[in-house]
Amino acid sequence: MKNNASNAPSGIGTAVEPLAAQMKALRKKAGLTQADLARRTGVGLRFVRDVEQGKATVRLDKVNQVLALFGYHVGAVKDS
Repeated sequence: MKNNASNAPSGIGTAVEPLAAQMKALRKKAGLTQADLARRTGVGLRFVRDVEQGKATVRLDKVNQVLALFGYHVGAVKDS
């Protein structure tokens, strides 16, 4: 999987790659194409592709818009 984390802050790649893999797995489990997912969630096809390819600079509000279809969301977690 291609990752554009080289331009992102240190450590961001570790957060982006699992998100990309998880979203793709959820989409495939639901039997949806990328275009189907984009239509059903109201985001652009380009956005879905960017997330699944591990683009490090995606809008979290849109990520949550897509994940809501599967009953998930991304949020801040306090370091312990």
